[in-house]
Amino acid sequence: MMRDFVRIGVDLGGTKIEAVALDAEGETLARRRIATPAHDYEAIVKSIAALVGDMESDIGQRGAVGVGTPGAISTHTGLVKNSNTAVVNGQPLDVDLAQALGRPVRVANDANCFALSEAIDGAGRGAGVVFGVILGTGVGGGIVVNGKIVEGRNRVAGEWGHTPLPWMTPQEYPGELCFCGHRGCVETFLNGAGLSREYEGRSRVWRPATEIAALADAGEPAACESLQRYQDRLARALAMVVNLIDPDVIVLGGGVSNISLIYDGLAARAGEYAFTDAFDTKILRNVHGDSSGVRGAAWLWSAGEFD
Repeated sequence: MMRDFVRIGVDLGGTKIEAVALDAEGETLARRRIATPAHDYEAIVKSIAALVGDMESDIGQRGAVGVGTPGAISTHTGLVKNSNTAVVNGQPLDVDLAQALGRPVRVANDANCFALSEAIDGAGRGAGVVFGVILGTGVGGGIVVNGKIVEGRNRVAGEWGHTPLPWMTPQEYPGELCFCGHRGCVETFLNGAGLSREYEGRSRVWRPATEIAALADAGEPAACESLQRYQDRLARALAMVVNLIDPDVIVLGGGVSNISLIYDGLAARAGEYAFTDAFDTKILRNVHGDSSGVRGAAWLWSAGEFD
């Protein structure tokens, strides 16, 4: 059965490569997932090409392919930069994928793909300006205006994770060393490890974010205090975003965004830091969960752009 238009999105992660095929209305036609050969660039390209081929066999139709990946394609070199899947850094990923697939391929930052997915048909549907947040192993962000990703001159728009935590206290300064080479980045405070460090400082026990959330739900003091401190840092960081771009909606994603307690009073607390008399920005949990990134990669193409 031939369909009018099919989008195929690929999410290239450090441990998995996921692909999804969407019809013109955004309904899922097929989905596949494989392990990432994280230390072999050529194997990554071949794996993505094979995965797309398998998807097209499933649906019986060729599709437009978009790929979301950590980092971005440099405007100066045409090569991937800033990816934590280090083997793709310095490689012409979009060119190599286009050659392997025999068609144009669009490659975008994975946080941008998340933001696009939630802006198109997720928590930010209908909003003019959406800021998408990733709170997980890393901290990223993406900006979507009127349904279009804003990449910026250097293709780093939305990279709030690598700005300093605002209104840092003497106890927080100068902060942990980030992989980017600077200290005190938002990422080091708001990723999963940052929450674990905060809890360890209070309890002398290291626990993953999911366990801390469960302990907080049970009323354990160190866990509750750690999440309150985390929420305050998140509020400060989001207030900085509001002061810069003033989005209509902020959508939270990533593993830490699944902790329900961080939402209680978050908007009010962010409003205490933002430079405004009233804080009307909606801060929402994502709709599509782990699927947002791969769906956003598919949405990189619009009907009529691909033959």
